[in-house]
Amino acid sequence: MYKLSTELREKLHDLSKRVESLKGKIETEEATKTSIIMPFFQILGYDVFNPNEFTPEYTADVGIKKGEKVDYAIIDNGQPVILIEAKSISEKLNKHDSQLFRYFGTTTAKFAILTNGVEYKFFTDLDEQNKMDSSPFFEFNLLDLKESQVTELDKFNKERFDLDNIFSSASELKYTNKIKSLLSEIWEEPNEDFVTFILNNVYEGRKTKNIINQFSPIVKQSLNQFINELVNKKLNAALNSTSSESVKKSDEMQEQEGEPVLDNGIVTTEEEIQGYTISKLILSEIMDEDRIYYRDNKSYFNILIDDNIRRWVCRLGLDSNKKYIQFNDENKTTSNIEKVSDLMKHKEKIIEVANSLI
Repeated sequence: MYKLSTELREKLHDLSKRVESLKGKIETEEATKTSIIMPFFQILGYDVFNPNEFTPEYTADVGIKKGEKVDYAIIDNGQPVILIEAKSISEKLNKHDSQLFRYFGTTTAKFAILTNGVEYKFFTDLDEQNKMDSSPFFEFNLLDLKESQVTELDKFNKERFDLDNIFSSASELKYTNKIKSLLSEIWEEPNEDFVTFILNNVYEGRKTKNIINQFSPIVKQSLNQFINELVNKKLNAALNSTSSESVKKSDEMQEQEGEPVLDNGIVTTEEEIQGYTISKLILSEIMDEDRIYYRDNKSYFNILIDDNIRRWVCRLGLDSNKKYIQFNDENKTTSNIEKVSDLMKHKEKIIEVANSLI
C-alpha cells in the first residue's frame, strides 16, 4: 500500500535536495524541464516518456493564433486534464500567468500548473467556468514544502487523481489560504476595519478616528498575548503528557527486560522535556510525531529520529546557566541560547538537519 508519509514525502525531499544542489548550475528552460520538472511529475506517478499520458508541446490553439503550444499536458482518456507551463528556474512566475490563461480556455483541461521547477502554482476555474482564475488555489515552494502541502499534492498523484474530488476541495483550499494570509497581515499590523470590529464588541463609546488610533496598539498587544497564552497552554499540555508517557515507557521497558527500575544518576529535567516538546512540534511539520524520540545523558540531551543514536538531530545543553543547542551537521554547529523557548529561533536549522537524516 502506498504510504504518503514515507514514499511521497521522501521522494519529494530527495528532489528538493537535488534542486538545491543544481539550481546554481541550471541556466535554461530546457535544463529546468529535464532535470527538475519532469522528475517531479514522475514522483506523482506519471510516465513522462509516454506521449499518450504526458504530452510535450501540446497544441492549444488560441483564437486566430494557430499552433500555440503549452509545454506539457497530462492526458486522461485522450483528453487533457492538466496543462503545465514550464519556465526556467531563474524566472519569476507572475508575468507568465496571462500566457497560461490563454491556453486554459481553449482545452478541456480543468487544472493548470505554472512552474519554474521550484515554485508551483495550481489554477482552476472557480470564479467563472472555463475561464482560468487570476489567482492560484494552491501553491508551494519545493525548497520549503510543508506537511499540509504534501497532503494536498498527493491528490494529484496519478493513482488517486479524482477531478471532481480535487475541484470540490479547491474552493475551500483557496479561501483557507486567503484567510491565513489575511490573518497573518492582521497579526503583523491590525488594520482599521479589524480594530473597529473589536471595538464594536468591547467599547461602548463612539469609534472616532482618534479612538481607533488609540486602541490599535492595544489590540495588537492583546493579539500577541492571546496567541502566546494559547501556545503556552498547548505546550504545557504536551509537556505534561510527554513527561508522564516517557517515564511510564522507560519503566515498562526496564520491567519487560527483567531489570529493576534503577536510579542511573541521570535526571531528566522539566526544561529538557520542554526542549523535547518544542523540538517535536517543530519536526512534526516534516515527519510523523511517533518517529521523534529523546535520550538523556549526563552532559547533554539528545533529540533523535526513529530512536536511532546515529540519527540525532540536535543535542541540548540545558543543565547549566550556559545553555546551548548543537546540530548534527557537518561542522557540528553549536549555538548558545538563553532559554528553552529560543529553540524556535533555530526552527529552520532543526528542520534542515532532520531532512538530511530522513
